[in-house]
Amino acid sequence: MQSKEVLRLYEEGYRDFTGLSLVGVDFGSRILVDVNFSDCDLTGANLSRAFLTNADFTEANLNRANFRFAKLSESCFHMASLNKADLQGAFAVRSNFCKASVSGASLSHINLRAAQLTSANFSGSNLSGANLRNADLTQGNFAWANMTGVRLIGGTLSKAKFTGVRLARAFLNGLDFNGMGLSGVSFEEAKLKGATFQRADLTATNFSEASLQNSDFKWAQLAGANLANANLHRAKFSQADLRRVDPTNVHWEDAELTGAYREELGLVQMRMVTAS
Repeated sequence: MQSKEVLRLYEEGYRDFTGLSLVGVDFGSRILVDVNFSDCDLTGANLSRAFLTNADFTEANLNRANFRFAKLSESCFHMASLNKADLQGAFAVRSNFCKASVSGASLSHINLRAAQLTSANFSGSNLSGANLRNADLTQGNFAWANMTGVRLIGGTLSKAKFTGVRLARAFLNGLDFNGMGLSGVSFEEAKLKGATFQRADLTATNFSEASLQNSDFKWAQLAGANLANANLHRAKFSQADLRRVDPTNVHWEDAELTGAYREELGLVQMRMVTAS
């Protein structure tokens, strides 16, 4: 079916286009509110700047589709395939991406506030500058994604995978990273006030120049982590493993280090100096 036929039927009041083959169709800047494209093949389709509020793309094939700046609020992408799709600048507030495959996609500056991303695969995607406030990322896969500058305050991260993620300059205040595997993740210059990392694996993680006031690292694995010039005011490192942490430019003065494993000579000397 061609795009002009779908548009004609839409104007006549049809909304259900389930299961159609619409490969490469052009719906750019069109209004398709409340439309049902579930189980459709929209590979390579152009939906840029389209109005798709409350659209249903359940189990649709949207690989390499163009959704740049599209209006997608409260739309459903449950179990849809969006690999290498372009959603840059899209407005997808309260949308459902549960179990969707969004690997290698471009989502820079997308608005996903309060979206459902449970068990979705965003591995290798570009989410730089995205708004993820109050979004649910439970069990999501964000391995090797670029999340530089994301706004994730109020988000839910339980059992999410962040292997190799870049979260530099991200807004992450108050988030719960307890028990998560975050080895090698970049939190450079990130806002992490009041965040909790209890028992998290933070081996070789980069916290340089991050805001870590009142953050909790109790029992965390921080061996080889970079804390240079981070704000550690009232940060708690009780029982944390701080081996191989380079003390150069690390300001421990206002941090809680009770029981922390810090036996390397440089770190012991640093603690003795600040305590005197």
